[in-house]
Amino acid sequence: MKGKTKKLAQLLFLVALIVGTVWIIKNQRDTPYQTDEGFIFGTTYKITYQHADDLRGDIEQELLKVDAALSMFNDTSVISRINQGSTAIPEGETGQMFLDVYQLAMQVSEQTQGAFDITVAPLVNAWGFGFKSGSMPTQAQVDSIRQFVGYRKVSYTAERRIKKSDPRTMLDCSAIAKGYGCDVVARLLENRGIGNYMVMVGGEVVTRGISPARMPWRIGVTKPVDDTLGLANENQTVLNVTDRAMATSGNYRNFYYKDGRKYAHTIDPATGHPVQHSLLSATVLAKDCATADAYATAFMVMGMERARQFLTSHPELLAYFIYAKPDGELGTWQSEKLNVTDIR
Repeated sequence: MKGKTKKLAQLLFLVALIVGTVWIIKNQRDTPYQTDEGFIFGTTYKITYQHADDLRGDIEQELLKVDAALSMFNDTSVISRINQGSTAIPEGETGQMFLDVYQLAMQVSEQTQGAFDITVAPLVNAWGFGFKSGSMPTQAQVDSIRQFVGYRKVSYTAERRIKKSDPRTMLDCSAIAKGYGCDVVARLLENRGIGNYMVMVGGEVVTRGISPARMPWRIGVTKPVDDTLGLANENQTVLNVTDRAMATSGNYRNFYYKDGRKYAHTIDPATGHPVQHSLLSATVLAKDCATADAYATAFMVMGMERARQFLTSHPELLAYFIYAKPDGELGTWQSEKLNVTDIR
């Protein structure tokens, strides 16, 4: 009798398990995907997620918090106030967001020996980007600016203060803010129990689970052709990006010509001049998008050889590089573990 009771209990448990699994699968299939689009950080965002309700309002609130922490175009943001002379990092969520990004930026700067540097903006502006000064700086001007550019000229104290060795030093987190914004929205979706989503801010992406097509998320890497207007949209490669973050940095949309010479927007903080190497585009996959964003920028400064050497000691990062061959053709290099679908 006991044996029959035990078998019956096991059978009932198995039936309940099957019914529960079927219910979960059906419920998941019946739950619609939402897509919210908008404008933030001077660029567009697109967020697709599986949920019964549209969370646009909550998503926008999170993005506005990041804006209040890191936007150079918001005069009241934490970073703007620090650039205006304040030293205190305010308590609260926006202050913590700024501190999180600042500390990650300093960590990446140390690991890349200054290839990533959130104080480099004055040099970028001097070379004709940012505020479009339009005039090429002299070596004397570059040397003068370099006196107050350098991540080691800024430090964080235990009193929640930012200390600058030169008051002219300016912080600019634009090379990491979009990635961080993706992470913040992804965290919101995770906290709502959402397991299938894609968050894209600018060209930076975080994904989890499956797409509306019930397939892994596939993200294109744009072919690096001269395109200052951003009209070209041909993909060089499509990456299978699932449960990862991805960021791409490149020189093919931000550049200008002067006296027949092409100048890239990527400035090497070590020299104060635009980089001169063959790397055209660096795509990085990492556990979070802020990290991927920062390293993609760093690799564009470092160039192919230094970046590849760096990756050998950082297996937590995966990369896909597009570079110019001596004959002018495009070449590619990828981490061995990277899942790539080449569509050329």
